[in-house]
Amino acid sequence: MRLRQNHNLNLGTRLTRFLGSMPLAITLLVVLAIASVIGTVLQQNKPYADYEIKFGTFWFEIFRTLGLYDVYSALWFLLILAFLVVSTSICVVRNTPGMLRELRRFREQAQEKSLRLMKHTSSLILNQPPARVEETALQAMQAEGFRVRAHQGKDHRTLAAMKGGANKWGYWLTHIGLVIIFLGGLLDSRLPLMIGEWRGVIQPETRNIPASEVPLESRLQAGNHSFRGSVDIPEGRQANIIFLPVRDGYLVQELPYTVEVKAFRVEHYATGQPKSFESDLVIHDKDLPQPLETTISVNHPLVYKGTAIYQANFGDGGSEISMQLRPLLATYPRMDLTGNVFENYNLKGEDENWRLELTNFRLFNINPVISETGETRQRNMGPSFTFKLRNAAGEAIEYTNYMNPVMLDKRPYFISGVRKSPADPQRFLHIPADSKGSTARFFHFLANLQDNAQLRKAAEQTTRATMAVTALGGNDQVTDTVIDSMVKLTRIFINSGFDGMERDISARFPPEQVQNVTEAFTKVLRAALESVYQLTLEQEGVKTPADSDWQFYDDSLNAISNLPLYGSPWYIQMTGFQQIEASGLQITRSPGMNVVYFGSVMLTIGVFLLFYISHRRVWFYIKPLPDNQTELLLAGSANRHEREFAAYFTRLTGQLRQVLAPNKADGSVTDAATNDDHHNIEHGR
Repeated sequence: MRLRQNHNLNLGTRLTRFLGSMPLAITLLVVLAIASVIGTVLQQNKPYADYEIKFGTFWFEIFRTLGLYDVYSALWFLLILAFLVVSTSICVVRNTPGMLRELRRFREQAQEKSLRLMKHTSSLILNQPPARVEETALQAMQAEGFRVRAHQGKDHRTLAAMKGGANKWGYWLTHIGLVIIFLGGLLDSRLPLMIGEWRGVIQPETRNIPASEVPLESRLQAGNHSFRGSVDIPEGRQANIIFLPVRDGYLVQELPYTVEVKAFRVEHYATGQPKSFESDLVIHDKDLPQPLETTISVNHPLVYKGTAIYQANFGDGGSEISMQLRPLLATYPRMDLTGNVFENYNLKGEDENWRLELTNFRLFNINPVISETGETRQRNMGPSFTFKLRNAAGEAIEYTNYMNPVMLDKRPYFISGVRKSPADPQRFLHIPADSKGSTARFFHFLANLQDNAQLRKAAEQTTRATMAVTALGGNDQVTDTVIDSMVKLTRIFINSGFDGMERDISARFPPEQVQNVTEAFTKVLRAALESVYQLTLEQEGVKTPADSDWQFYDDSLNAISNLPLYGSPWYIQMTGFQQIEASGLQITRSPGMNVVYFGSVMLTIGVFLLFYISHRRVWFYIKPLPDNQTELLLAGSANRHEREFAAYFTRLTGQLRQVLAPNKADGSVTDAATNDDHHNIEHGR
């Protein structure tokens, strides 16, 4: 019958019932909860390149299609939010009239049969007149805070008491609170921007261009009702815009004022880790009689003109770096250069031009280091700067060079990290530091290896000294052949490393001779390299090399063998710096924030009323009996805290028996007690 009735309902009624149904609301809430977890775990609104590096191309595309990089602005998320608003609102509209009727309805005309069938009932036969019983019951209920209504039947009188109606209001506050929260979320969403993109009046900018060159379709006016963006402002500079990340691009949001970072301060722990940071801001606004000066720090924002300015992070603001470009190839010149982070500089080589792009400077570099005891400790490795070297074809390699030598295996090295793509791990070049803590000896040795005259001189001295003690000592042809071989092998090693030498041998000799030839050539090469190194030491005034000098020689060969993979014609060493820090500010306008707070307060109060307040009803069915006796039938119900109400009902019954039959142990008779544990309690079991 019910199925037939539902079938006869029109489409609008059925749709309304579906939208206002509890299963739909619960399903939508679960989906929103899962999406919120994703939005919390997965950092939102990062550049798409960062996500592609982290997840790989396959998963990056899947997550991008699902809109997981900006969950709270995804179309499906906003649609679910809108459906929840509609669903919850329909629920409230449908159930509020019934709830109000329930609060006004005391059910004072309840039938005796219905009362006896209730879970909590108790029947007392009392030697008291009905008026006395009614008066006592009324006083007991009023003392407990119940509201009471009376009804006169044909042969009985009924008192209906009710308490805890606020429990019903809990339902209303909970649902209305949710609606308000959802509406606040929609107010702060990017729905207007999405509509603007759909209409074609807003288009995110994807090019890396100055803010002044961003076209109008990628700019938002200061009157935009809701935004959340960030900007990095160096000390002593100001800005009146912020950048809003949008997928793989950005929008420029104009501010109704100008923010100046007067000073920025950061405190560090002994390890170099940042401890706290704050900014002294100056707000310039034509509506102010004078600029507003204030200090903000983490979790202590400035609220001005409906916007909140947060101290989010900090970074480099264009530090000045002094550099020395040490050539790794003999055809490139040695240069000194001073530049600023975020600036580009053109470099001229012998056969190719390069562009140096300074991208970052870090005063502290905290990295894990294994101590002598095997423990991993955090150590500050000193200042470093990051740059890209771009060739004429536009191909760039990223480098991170440390200013000071770093101790590794108890020996100092200048470290240079290199990678061709942000997705690649860094590889490191270790240039040994000499006894003065500099790279002077290494580059002196390298220059001698690349100097044909010095190389041939060293090879000739070694060859003639070796040949003099052999039977071939007077054979100039053999001597010249050995010298030429040493020079040629050294050049191959300098240009291609050990791998290049092996490739050359494999190409020139049959496979069965490769191993023997490699061993012979390696001995010749080592003799040539050692002779050049000894020449280098002699030029520095070192006549008798120590063990540390030969250790430096081995470390230098390891570095030189990796130079063909380094990709740069220079080793760019930082010799000095003047740090300029930038304050990272996040500026938001969230008109829905207070709406959400208000809804949250309503939701909290509603949940408290729902879970901690019980809607209780108690009936007193008073019926006169012959011989001046009165039957009192008690019945009660509660919508929650059943055990607590059972105990209360037992206590109430006992109090009434004690008051109305104080002098007789058997002055009352309990009949037809209960249908649950109350029956056992009444009879002492």
